[in-house]
This record gives sequence, structure tokens and C-alpha cells, in this order.
Amino acid sequence: MSADELPLFTLWEATLGDLLDRTARFPKAVRFTFAQRIDTLALDVLERIVEARYSRQKVVPLKAAGLSVEKVRILCRIAHNRGFLDHKSFEHLARRLDEAGRMVGGWLRSREES
Repeated sequence: MSADELPLFTLWEATLGDLLDRTARFPKAVRFTFAQRIDTLALDVLERIVEARYSRQKVVPLKAAGLSVEKVRILCRIAHNRGFLDHKSFEHLARRLDEAGRMVGGWLRSREES
């Protein structure tokens, strides 16, 4: 992986672990709807990062990864507002999601400029 790719993959792998741990503690009533949606989107981001790494056409998977990061961000905000995520967990995840979004955007811009 290049210098652009490895930090994003490492960050997202850690973020995914955090998300999975936190959504596992969601109330049972929303665990199989709300939590599962967050988990699926987070796994999609990881898949898109790997696809971008090994694909000649990197723009499509990078745009998909960026969109999924944004969806996870919105769902985490709703989870926080509904009380499924405490404030400290939400702040931690929000920082990681912001960083991942910036990294995806930077990688995407570097590809679009080449």
C-alpha cells in the first residue's frame, strides 16, 4: 500500500472495531436494525478502501467509501441523539469519522489530479 493508503486502512480498521464494539451494546430493540445498518456501512467502507487499493479505477470505490463514511457519521449522530451512544463515545467516533473522511477526500483528489 502506498503512503496515502496505509494510514487510511489502519485508521478505518481501528474505527470499525470501535463501531462494532459500541453497536453491540445498543439496546436489543435497535440492535438488529439500527446497529446492523451502521455495522454494514462500516464494513462497506473497508471493502471500498481495499477495492480502491487494488483497482486501476480508484475514483468510483473512493467516492463510495466517502459516501458510506458520511452515512455512518449521520447514523452515529442519530444514535447519540437517541441515547444509544454516550457523549464521550460519540465524540471519539466523530473525530475518527472526520479524519477518515478527510483521508478519503485527499486520496480521491490526488487521483483526480493525476
